[in-house]
Amino acid sequence: QVKLVESGGGLVQAGGSLSLSCTASGRSTTSYAMGWFRQAPGEERELVAAISWGGVYSYYADTVKGRFTISRDNAKTTIYLQMNSLKPEDTAVYYCAVGPTVHRLQIGVAMVDSWGQGTQVSVSS
Repeated sequence: QVKLVESGGGLVQAGGSLSLSCTASGRSTTSYAMGWFRQAPGEERELVAAISWGGVYSYYADTVKGRFTISRDNAKTTIYLQMNSLKPEDTAVYYCAVGPTVHRLQIGVAMVDSWGQGTQVSVSS
Protein backbone atom coordinates (compact mmCIF):
# COMPACT_ATOMS: atom_id res chain seq x y z
CA GLN A 1 0.00 0.00 0.00
CA VAL A 2 1.32 3.40 -0.98
CA LYS A 3 1.07 6.27 1.48
CA LEU A 4 0.54 9.69 -0.10
CA VAL A 5 1.27 12.97 1.66
CA GLU A 6 0.10 16.18 0.00
CA SER A 7 1.08 19.77 0.55
CA GLY A 8 0.17 23.08 -0.97
CA GLY A 9 -3.21 24.51 -1.80
CA GLY A 10 -4.87 27.48 -0.17
CA LEU A 11 -6.82 30.56 -1.18
CA VAL A 12 -6.01 32.68 -4.19
CA GLN A 13 -7.74 35.27 -6.34
CA ALA A 14 -8.89 34.42 -9.84
CA GLY A 15 -5.99 34.61 -12.26
CA GLY A 16 -3.50 33.65 -9.60
CA SER A 17 -1.33 30.57 -9.20
CA LEU A 18 -0.92 27.76 -6.70
CA SER A 19 1.15 24.63 -6.59
CA LEU A 20 0.53 21.25 -5.03
CA SER A 21 2.95 18.46 -4.26
CA CYS A 22 2.45 14.84 -3.30
CA THR A 23 5.05 12.39 -2.05
CA ALA A 24 4.55 8.63 -2.17
CA SER A 25 6.14 6.15 0.19
CA GLY A 26 5.86 2.48 1.03
CA ARG A 27 6.05 0.87 -2.41
CA SER A 28 9.40 0.68 -4.12
CA THR A 29 9.30 -2.32 -6.46
CA THR A 30 6.35 -1.67 -8.72
CA SER A 31 5.93 1.15 -11.18
CA TYR A 32 2.78 3.23 -10.94
CA ALA A 33 1.19 6.31 -12.36
CA MET A 34 0.29 9.26 -10.19
CA GLY A 35 -2.30 11.95 -10.61
CA TRP A 36 -4.56 14.57 -9.14
CA PHE A 37 -8.30 14.28 -8.79
CA ARG A 38 -10.56 17.04 -7.51
CA GLN A 39 -13.98 17.12 -5.97
CA ALA A 40 -16.16 20.19 -5.62
CA PRO A 41 -19.17 20.21 -3.26
CA GLY A 42 -22.00 18.16 -4.70
CA GLU A 43 -19.88 16.96 -7.59
CA GLU A 44 -18.20 13.69 -8.45
CA ARG A 45 -14.48 13.29 -8.02
CA GLU A 46 -12.80 13.87 -11.38
CA LEU A 47 -9.32 13.34 -12.75
CA VAL A 48 -7.52 16.61 -13.40
CA ALA A 49 -4.08 15.45 -14.46
CA ALA A 50 -1.96 12.32 -14.38
CA ILE A 51 1.60 11.33 -15.22
CA SER A 52 3.21 8.04 -16.07
CA TRP A 53 5.91 6.27 -14.07
CA GLY A 54 8.70 7.62 -16.25
CA GLY A 55 7.11 11.02 -16.58
CA VAL A 56 6.97 10.76 -20.35
CA TYR A 57 3.20 10.51 -20.75
CA SER A 58 0.75 12.89 -19.14
CA TYR A 59 -2.96 13.52 -19.27
CA TYR A 60 -4.96 16.69 -18.62
CA ALA A 61 -8.68 17.24 -18.37
CA ASP A 62 -9.94 19.64 -21.03
CA THR A 63 -10.93 22.12 -18.35
CA VAL A 64 -7.33 22.61 -17.21
CA LYS A 65 -5.31 22.16 -20.39
CA GLY A 66 -2.91 25.02 -20.94
CA ARG A 67 -3.26 26.20 -17.33
CA PHE A 68 -2.10 23.26 -15.20
CA THR A 69 1.18 21.37 -15.46
CA ILE A 70 1.92 18.05 -13.81
CA SER A 71 5.48 16.88 -13.29
CA ARG A 72 7.35 14.11 -11.49
CA ASP A 73 10.74 14.15 -9.81
CA ASN A 74 13.64 11.94 -10.86
CA ALA A 75 13.10 9.61 -7.92
CA LYS A 76 9.54 9.15 -9.21
CA THR A 77 8.11 9.48 -5.72
CA THR A 78 6.92 13.07 -5.81
CA ILE A 79 4.59 14.78 -8.23
CA TYR A 80 3.77 18.42 -8.57
CA LEU A 81 0.80 20.27 -9.96
CA GLN A 82 1.44 23.84 -11.01
CA MET A 83 -1.86 25.65 -11.41
CA ASN A 84 -1.89 28.96 -13.25
CA SER A 85 -4.67 31.28 -14.38
CA LEU A 86 -6.91 29.83 -11.71
CA LYS A 87 -10.65 30.26 -12.01
CA PRO A 88 -13.39 30.12 -9.35
CA GLU A 89 -14.57 26.86 -10.91
CA ASP A 90 -11.23 25.30 -9.98
CA THR A 91 -12.30 25.49 -6.34
CA ALA A 92 -12.33 21.98 -4.92
CA VAL A 93 -10.58 19.54 -2.66
CA TYR A 94 -7.65 18.12 -4.62
CA TYR A 95 -6.61 14.53 -3.99
CA CYS A 96 -3.38 12.86 -4.96
CA ALA A 97 -3.83 9.35 -6.33
CA VAL A 98 -1.85 6.35 -7.44
CA GLY A 99 -2.87 3.77 -10.02
CA PRO A 100 -1.35 1.20 -12.38
CA THR A 101 -1.24 3.46 -15.43
CA VAL A 102 -2.42 6.86 -16.62
CA HIS A 103 -5.05 5.13 -18.74
CA ARG A 104 -6.42 3.33 -15.69
CA LEU A 105 -6.63 6.60 -13.77
CA GLN A 106 -8.56 8.08 -16.69
CA ILE A 107 -11.15 5.36 -16.26
CA GLY A 108 -12.02 6.75 -12.87
CA VAL A 109 -11.89 6.48 -9.09
CA ALA A 110 -12.43 2.71 -9.13
CA MET A 111 -8.95 2.31 -10.65
CA VAL A 112 -7.18 4.22 -7.87
CA ASP A 113 -5.01 2.16 -5.55
CA SER A 114 -4.30 4.81 -2.93
CA TRP A 115 -5.52 8.29 -2.06
CA GLY A 116 -3.95 11.25 -0.34
CA GLN A 117 -5.79 13.06 2.44
CA GLY A 118 -6.90 15.90 0.19
CA THR A 119 -6.04 19.58 0.17
CA GLN A 120 -8.38 22.51 -0.33
CA VAL A 121 -7.93 24.89 -3.24
CA SER A 122 -10.17 27.94 -3.17
CA VAL A 123 -10.27 30.57 -5.91
CA SER A 124 -12.14 33.79 -5.25
CA SER A 125 -13.65 35.89 -8.02
